[in-house]
Amino acid sequence: MNLLNISELTIKIGKKTVLHNVGLSVKRGEIVTIVGPNGSGKSTLLKAIIGALEPASGKVERSSDLRIGYVPQKLHIDPTFPLTVRRFLCLPYSFTKLAIQNSLEQAGVEDLELQQMADLSGGQFQRVLLARALLSKPNLLILDEPTQGLDQAGSANFYRQIEEVRNQLTCSVLMVSHELHVVMATSDKVICLNGHVCCEGKPEQVASAPEYLALFGSGTQGALALYRHEHTHSHDQSHDHFHENS
Repeated sequence: MNLLNISELTIKIGKKTVLHNVGLSVKRGEIVTIVGPNGSGKSTLLKAIIGALEPASGKVERSSDLRIGYVPQKLHIDPTFPLTVRRFLCLPYSFTKLAIQNSLEQAGVEDLELQQMADLSGGQFQRVLLARALLSKPNLLILDEPTQGLDQAGSANFYRQIEEVRNQLTCSVLMVSHELHVVMATSDKVICLNGHVCCEGKPEQVASAPEYLALFGSGTQGALALYRHEHTHSHDQSHDHFHENS
């Protein structure tokens, strides 16, 4: 069975229908990316999946062994509040030192355990949020535009880390992103959302679909092809070289 099956999902907020008749599935081990313009219902869909919003109609079927790790779009922490990364990861539940070290290592920031949260860069902060999500040993990692505020190279590095996590943990990944040229190349399946599912399929299929082009234009195809070339050779290239060519 798939980890997640959604069928004919309609979500209303007040009198407004935000999502209408949405269907999607997440198989075990695959990376699924949701793209769409602002206001298309992407974050609303994630909230329905994690159970924070009740559907007006339709079904969200979760496998009996589903364990979700959630990385939010943003999280505000009072910069004047003294809070180390280790202590942050133990809120609201306590974890062993080994579990914390393992999650930080999986997120690529194993050296930040004793750093103050207020002193982290944007990229470090997002990786700590990723580490927090990994503490629950998820088999479905959900990310809601996790690289907002990062530069292009930082975003690409973050998504490479997500691929490594998927490979290490053999978990599924469901993420929302506006960075089409980056995430589409790392995805097994792309879903284009605009209140409903406009189109879905492999990245190449979606990038050439009329519905997708109507929303985003044809320029993203070139960016997708460029990133695919970079992605193939990324492990042999320096960070600066990647940045210049992306």
